[in-house]
Amino acid sequence: MKYKDKNMLITGISGFVGPYLAEDLLKKGANVYGLIKKRADGTIPKNLVDKGLFGKITLIEGDITDITSLAQALDISEPDCVFHLASQSFVQRSFTHPLETAEINSIGTVNLLEAIRIKDYDPVFVFAGSSEEYGLVFSSEDQYEKMKESGFEKPERIPEVPIKETNPLRPMSPYAISKVYGDYLTRNYYHSYGMKTIVSRAFNHEGASRGIMFVTSVITNQVMKLKFEETDRIKIGNVNAFRDWSHVKDMVEGYILLSENGKYGNVYNMGSTRTNSVLSYVLLSLEKAGWEIDKIETFSGKKVILPTERDCSEIFGIEFEKTKLDKMMLVDGLNFNLDDGGIWVHTSVGKIKVEFDEKRFRPADVPILISDSQKIKKLGFRINYKIDDIVKDQLNYFMKKENRV
Repeated sequence: MKYKDKNMLITGISGFVGPYLAEDLLKKGANVYGLIKKRADGTIPKNLVDKGLFGKITLIEGDITDITSLAQALDISEPDCVFHLASQSFVQRSFTHPLETAEINSIGTVNLLEAIRIKDYDPVFVFAGSSEEYGLVFSSEDQYEKMKESGFEKPERIPEVPIKETNPLRPMSPYAISKVYGDYLTRNYYHSYGMKTIVSRAFNHEGASRGIMFVTSVITNQVMKLKFEETDRIKIGNVNAFRDWSHVKDMVEGYILLSENGKYGNVYNMGSTRTNSVLSYVLLSLEKAGWEIDKIETFSGKKVILPTERDCSEIFGIEFEKTKLDKMMLVDGLNFNLDDGGIWVHTSVGKIKVEFDEKRFRPADVPILISDSQKIKKLGFRINYKIDDIVKDQLNYFMKKENRV
């Protein structure tokens, strides 16, 4: 697709990814329209202001749960491509607000697809699915034995990582279930009505301005508060979870690539094909903020580790960059739980307290995510940023006092 003077409609443009996507599309010469909910105070969302987008894009007031407002947005934008990013995207909130999550993510998606169908528009439609759809992925026989009472059948292969598009979906949250609905529905509109729909199952993407409720921002926000002596500890939930973290700028290029070259009716993983623990994200954030880490130990002193030395050895049949701590957790079964209380991080200038907060633990959590992105790589997708780059961008964002919470 040549973007010069083409009309792009982005739902959820005021969220985390939307401004980055709009910025790239503007550089390509596209006309960018963004669906935005009416704000009672009439202000422009901070993410759009920070990116300098106000006045460069056309904002359309509307609500993803109101099909009439969506029809009006289509008439105004006459889109050549729709990037459907709008969602209730905080997994933790979906446990306490499942109806809201279903209304926005599931019903909102069918509203948009139906509005396009009924109005007889013919855009390329890129749906922002999620790696959370895969949910419970088995990375070892031991893990399966511990989890087999979950009711899921034993998979054909273990480990199931890296995760292919053909992997079974075992969603573990109302958010993930709502995304599975949107995923299948989007592809059904290709098979049933011939619409030009494509699904991206994007793995975790992070960067400056990531929502403060998401774990990477929870970490980097607290690290910078620690740096400015606004707190004396870091509070965190489950540090054993492993995630495939990519920079949002890489993922935006992936969304655009799918709109150009993706095969209609298909689903594509987008990720870095590396995985790191939440605990490593904490330690790397402390390092990039200036602390030199000697070792970590649990409050009880029973677990003492030299953690952040880098390792690029093969695990799950692939080589990827990780910390020594990550390798011990993945290979040797090392883990940290509420009984440990927390971790002392020993640095060259004293100890830092990392306290486990029971309130931050989810009712059900996905243990590990790591993508097999070979399918989209065949279209030209590349990962340009390392995890260190992501950490540094987030820390820089939280250097501004007004961004810290």
